[in-house]
Amino acid sequence: MTTKDDMTQLRNLHQAPTLLIPEQVLLPEGPQSHYGVLVAHGRIADVGSLESVAAEVPADVSRIDLPGRLLMPGFIDAHHHLTQSFGKSLVFGEPSEIFQRVWVPMEANMDAEAIDVAARLAAWESLRGGFTTVADAGTRASVDVSAISDVTADVGLRCVLGVICNDLGGGAKTANLAEVIAAAERHLNRWDADPLVHPSLAVSIPEVASDEALIAVTQLAREAGVPFQTHLNEHLAAVERSLIANGERPLERLARLGALGPELLAAHATLLTPREIRLLAESGGAVAYNPVASSWKGNAVAPALLMNELGMRVGLGTDGTRSDAFRLLDAAETAQRLTGGTTVGDSSSGGGWTWLEQGLRGGADAVGLTGQVGEIAPGALADLLVIDLEVPEFVPSWDVPWELVRIANRDQIEAVIVDGRLRLEKGWPVDWDGRAFLESAREVSQRVVADSPITRIDPSASEHRAAWMSEHRR
Repeated sequence: MTTKDDMTQLRNLHQAPTLLIPEQVLLPEGPQSHYGVLVAHGRIADVGSLESVAAEVPADVSRIDLPGRLLMPGFIDAHHHLTQSFGKSLVFGEPSEIFQRVWVPMEANMDAEAIDVAARLAAWESLRGGFTTVADAGTRASVDVSAISDVTADVGLRCVLGVICNDLGGGAKTANLAEVIAAAERHLNRWDADPLVHPSLAVSIPEVASDEALIAVTQLAREAGVPFQTHLNEHLAAVERSLIANGERPLERLARLGALGPELLAAHATLLTPREIRLLAESGGAVAYNPVASSWKGNAVAPALLMNELGMRVGLGTDGTRSDAFRLLDAAETAQRLTGGTTVGDSSSGGGWTWLEQGLRGGADAVGLTGQVGEIAPGALADLLVIDLEVPEFVPSWDVPWELVRIANRDQIEAVIVDGRLRLEKGWPVDWDGRAFLESAREVSQRVVADSPITRIDPSASEHRAAWMSEHRR
């Protein structure tokens, strides 16, 4: 068991090179025993058999033994909305396109304090759930995105930060294209000195950008080598609006404009025709597969297993639903098994490792951080999780990758390390007062939601039960 002294040493991990000696290390090829991982200056300096790594390490280098623990990379959330954390419990049972009834009214009513609290709440939840990197698709709130980056950097969450580049709304012009491009260029150039912030450009959905804006923003992202994020084919209504307005589906429009390419990070990508799958595959674009969002509020499930077989780039995203990486892995596999595997007798539906891969290296690739996060390898950033294996769920243990997908729990995460620094210990921050923050978060969130013109269609669970009971009594 990890001792208090071990945790104290982990808190000092960033101060000097340290050799971590866990029971197992999760590498792409699977878990390895008798391995050591040398962390120095926020990166993985070396990884290999304990004998070989230890032989190269000076005798005075600190060593931390982690018996009964798995050291693994932190997960990557390839699609998030950090400023929407106040509303995630308002959308249960709601029909599609909730952004029109919940997110837009709520974010429009959020001041600087509310943005700070909502983003901190979401960032903390992400770290608690095992995510060390998130791709934020951009906020609709009228604040500078530094309000988000300041929070994520303070909490210690790595963020691929999107800035919204829309120039249309409700079919009308809402912004001058030159101003949109200038703001995008400023965003791309302002984060060089921040080790935890990686810029990205975003358009909420293709229909809120003109052809000229889509072309220009795509080109900017392509030249800068950063992701261009957009919600693609998430809801049937959006696909039909595109067909009515343009005579083509959203992805077909992107293809016509030359806006399909390796820079694309398409969130959801659910309602795809065979032709669209081919176009997306040929373009080299990435997909953020959001299985929980499909279950909670979408119209379909992305064919992620097919995409994987076609060699497409796929990461996993929460869409701000619940930031629990292990439950996300389970949902990713379950959604594919129920929508495709059971009909053809595919009991494996990815063999477990597929979803682990998409949550780690696949996510890193999707958000533009290949080789930097999502794996334990020399030169990679030291974004790591310490997982407790001394629990009933892992005794006996026969297949750790499958077990991580199907039975691992968030409460097994003993330590979250980002950029070589301990950020959470047993789910709680080590350098700021989480419990005091929760009190203020309750107050601010209640104020924002109460003052926002949110429209809910589905009743609360208690109201739903009361109506059901009344009907059945009759």
